[in-house]
Amino acid sequence: MLNTQMEHTTNKVIQRLISEGAYLKPSKNTRVLAILDSLAQDSGISQYELGKRLNLSGAMINQYLKQLQAEGLVEFLPVNGKSYHYELTVDGERQRRRMFSDYSSETICLYTTIKDFVLERLEELERRGMSRLALFGASETCEVVLSALKESSFQVVLVMDNNRDKQGTTFLGHVVSAPHLLEQVDCDAVVITSFGRQDEIYEQLEPVAAKRGFEIVRF
Repeated sequence: MLNTQMEHTTNKVIQRLISEGAYLKPSKNTRVLAILDSLAQDSGISQYELGKRLNLSGAMINQYLKQLQAEGLVEFLPVNGKSYHYELTVDGERQRRRMFSDYSSETICLYTTIKDFVLERLEELERRGMSRLALFGASETCEVVLSALKESSFQVVLVMDNNRDKQGTTFLGHVVSAPHLLEQVDCDAVVITSFGRQDEIYEQLEPVAAKRGFEIVRF
């Protein structure tokens, strides 16, 4: 049995595996991995619930399950005359682990590429000796930026967010502050680390930047 924390983490991974992004589309292998991983967590899940969890149609789930059964990766065990219990076979569990390892490797490569992009975007600041940065947006994007900055000469002097629920909490060793603290902290540039709200935050920062003399960086 998975503990609650592991279940939560795995569910988040599954949602990312099958999310319909504008650029990263789920492949057949992605869907197969998501199905195998879901069955590893809960072999008693129905086809309907499996489809709902993975955002796949009932017909598609049925097709994938039959294929996995034919390949010896999933075993159908009847519960009653109308439903089945789905068990991963030994080969199915081995395949799940192999596919998850491959997926993790691809994800790490993508993560590294994004970190390189962050450092390239900030390269001009570094050449000009502008090393004190404030980050606006305590999000997953901020996590990537902080990771990238560990390999640089930059110093993070402030992490901010408009969300009051985040203010006062700790984010990767940094206390999240309200944006008004920019009036009291000296920094060379503010990096917007919220990809979804770049323009909105930029407009919010412009008056303060003009007054305090820092630059605004957005990706």
